[in-house]
Order: sequence, then structure tokens, then C-alpha cells
Amino acid sequence: MLSHVFVGVNDFERAFGFYSALMDTLSLKLKFRDEDACWAGWMAADRPRPLFLIGKPYNGQPAAAGNGHMLALLATDRATVDRAHGVALAHGGACEGPPGLRPQYHAHYYGAYFRDPDGNKLCVCCHEPEAPSAEPS
Repeated sequence: MLSHVFVGVNDFERAFGFYSALMDTLSLKLKFRDEDACWAGWMAADRPRPLFLIGKPYNGQPAAAGNGHMLALLATDRATVDRAHGVALAHGGACEGPPGLRPQYHAHYYGAYFRDPDGNKLCVCCHEPEAPSAEPS
């Protein structure tokens, strides 16, 4: 459905540190980093799209977070949602809702919400039931 998403940032190095840690937690790999143009992109290991891109706005104006805009990144399981939220906060993000079930969306929706250092709102979520715990033998 999506080719790519571009998130405008004001401090490329700060944003790159934040998103590198977050994307690593979600097992997304860096496709490119262009320091001269101040932009970078990540992708899944098994396909070239969609891309998640960050960079300075093309028009040269300051980046600004949009009211009502939010990007939701998919996690494979609830533990990854928990880790991603922690990584985001440890790298300059601000909590907008701790990890947990959001049954108002559906019975298995498990998400966490935060803002990046530029104020962009993000979610990391999992739509799967909780993984069964291993039984001791």
C-alpha cells in the first residue's frame, strides 16, 4: 500500500541516532545515509519497500510535527513493542502512552506511543495475540 514515508527533522544527527536505535529494535536495516543531503532511509531485510525516510524538508523550511499526524510501525510481538518504547525514550523521545493493550481498537491491539525529538508522534504496535509462554518440563 505504501511506497515510503518521509519524516521531516531539524537536527539530522540527533534524529539519526534516535531512528537508528528504533529501527534496529524493529529489525529494519539501513538502506542509505546521505550526510551531505541530510537524509537516511530504512527498509525490511527481505524487500525494498516500503521505505522509512528521515531528513531535512526539501523546501528548506524548519520541520514541524503535524497535529493529528501519527505513524504506526509494526512490531512482530508485544515484547518488541515494549523494547521499542524503551529505546525511543532512552534516545530522546517523549512518552505519549506506555505499552499496553488498547481493546478499543481490537482485542489483540498492543501498542506504545511516543514522540521523536522533533515532536513527530509515533506508535509501535502488534496486532497478534500474546505469545504463549513456554511450559517448564
